[in-house]
Amino acid sequence: MSTQKMSVRRVAVIGGARIPFARSDGPYATASNQQMLTAALDGLVERYGLQGPGAVGEFVAGAVLKHARDFNLARETVLGSGLHPSTPAYDIQQACGTGLQAVIAAANKIALGQTESAVAGGADTASDAPLGVNDSLRRILLEVRRAKSPGARLKALTKVRPGHLVPDIPRNAEPRTGLSMGEHAAVTARAWGIPREAQDQLAATSHRRLAAAYERGFFQDLVVPFRGLARDQNLRPGSTVEKLASLKPVFGLDHPDPTMTAGNSTPLTDGAATVLLASEDWARERGLEPLAYLTAYETAAVDFVGGDVAGGEDGLLMAPAYAVPRMLERSGLGLDDFDLVEIHEAFASQVLATLAAWEKRGLGTVDRARLNVAGSSLATGHPFAATGARIVATLAGLLAERDAPARGLISVCAAGGQGVTAILERA
Repeated sequence: MSTQKMSVRRVAVIGGARIPFARSDGPYATASNQQMLTAALDGLVERYGLQGPGAVGEFVAGAVLKHARDFNLARETVLGSGLHPSTPAYDIQQACGTGLQAVIAAANKIALGQTESAVAGGADTASDAPLGVNDSLRRILLEVRRAKSPGARLKALTKVRPGHLVPDIPRNAEPRTGLSMGEHAAVTARAWGIPREAQDQLAATSHRRLAAAYERGFFQDLVVPFRGLARDQNLRPGSTVEKLASLKPVFGLDHPDPTMTAGNSTPLTDGAATVLLASEDWARERGLEPLAYLTAYETAAVDFVGGDVAGGEDGLLMAPAYAVPRMLERSGLGLDDFDLVEIHEAFASQVLATLAAWEKRGLGTVDRARLNVAGSSLATGHPFAATGARIVATLAGLLAERDAPARGLISVCAAGGQGVTAILERA
């Protein structure tokens, strides 16, 4: 066994490409995860000339809502894309943290010298969600398959009842609690005392900033038109606090004064995003200027079933409140050391609760002028597995615009009480 110490290399974020995000059952209603992910990947391949054998070391991506046919989604996407068929690929999944975890997985291999370049990403479609066979019917059909004679098969089939034909439709609910993500977020909003007006203000700001970013051409090199869309369909440039205040609450209705509406919560969304990562040598050989470097990352999980849920500490979407302090301590940094902060906007209330938790833990406050400066999920939408890659590419681009040393923080909450966080830096 070799005793040579393995060096760790810096991982460069070269660029990203995504398709515009669309509301479910809209323009992408008939598009599959693979078709959307292929479109995003092809945009990256064309932009950076990634055709040919060995152009990219590997491709890692995932989806949360997957059909059985998507069991090898990343590899099938490669085979249908402009990447060479010899490019290895594999799937990864961690709910809403999937896209960022894909970036981390690829970055680890580059950092350890196991590959020189990789593409990471994710896709999700709420429109083309898989419908499972009713479990009782599934058991009957398996019994039919195991039957040894025609008579035994017929006898098993006689057990089928009309109710067995109703499919199992995917639900946005936690198996351990039966509550939807929105209902969990409502519990946290009450625990932290997050007011309705503050949520609507955050949502309106997200739309305004995303619109401004499109207008100044920021997304020109990041967004690839797809099926008639050139911008995120959920974007409402005219959103105001006054308009959002007119919407009725949709979560937390079992308690007085609910605050969460469709306007300050992300809609069900279809979309895909990719990011190109590489070693410094790989980038230099191709004359590519890295946008930023991925320098740290951390994951965490909370006990959202038996923990301090009522007190807000262990709410379903509060894991970043634990991950970020650990990451900052390990990196010797504080919130004031970041020029930009990107917090995934699953719900406006969740963003505000996370900020409050960081402050409670002594990290200080985040200047709102540095928070989600090009808009985030409330305006773009949130195709679960695509969001992390979208945020990495967006933040890297924003850091590169500054043309000076800068640092950015990423915080993504995820179903299952998990959180994925990271730091990007531009030297």
